[in-house]
Amino acid sequence: MRGIVTIDGPSASGKSSVAKRVAEALGVPYLSSGLLYRAAAYLALRAGVDLEDEAGLLTLLQAKRVRLLPDKEGNRVLADGEDLTPHLHTEAVDRVVSQVARLPGVRAWVNARLKEVPPPFVAEGRDMGTAVFPQAPHKFYLTARPEVRAQRRAKERPGDYEAVLRDLLQRDEKDRAQSAPAPEALILDTSEMGLEEVVARILEHLKD
Repeated sequence: MRGIVTIDGPSASGKSSVAKRVAEALGVPYLSSGLLYRAAAYLALRAGVDLEDEAGLLTLLQAKRVRLLPDKEGNRVLADGEDLTPHLHTEAVDRVVSQVARLPGVRAWVNARLKEVPPPFVAEGRDMGTAVFPQAPHKFYLTARPEVRAQRRAKERPGDYEAVLRDLLQRDEKDRAQSAPAPEALILDTSEMGLEEVVARILEHLKD
């Protein structure tokens, strides 16, 4: 596989797990755009930068040598050589990452980091097939009912289900503008599908 496969969808739709498995089957890396947004949010929180201060946040990000490393074991994000990955999946980052991701300058910064990685690869996020890699020949969009996604997220990390569902719905609303599927994307509702079934559907479609 020489090209680019994009897998988009809302929070907790299974993008990361599916992208990793599809990439493994194809023998190519996978890119997690969400980790870069989480890194931006984490760095802003740690440095005490106002999340509404786009210029200040961009100054911070540009001062750091941030790289996305698409390792086979999973993506990692380094900033000036420091591995930020263990700090990126927390409730504190969950609450603010959408706010950071709405900033045009931050989106351009993330897109530039993603485009530094040479294809082939599988890229997952919210607008990989629309804004970042519109030229990709293979595009997929995963979705699921909010209740199902909240159950999945609650299993991944400590948290009350009702609180997780509330935060997820709020994030859906914030992310709505950037989360529309590409017109040519194959849309898969994974509410009643297991990981293996989703991966198999995508791999079968790639054979066509």
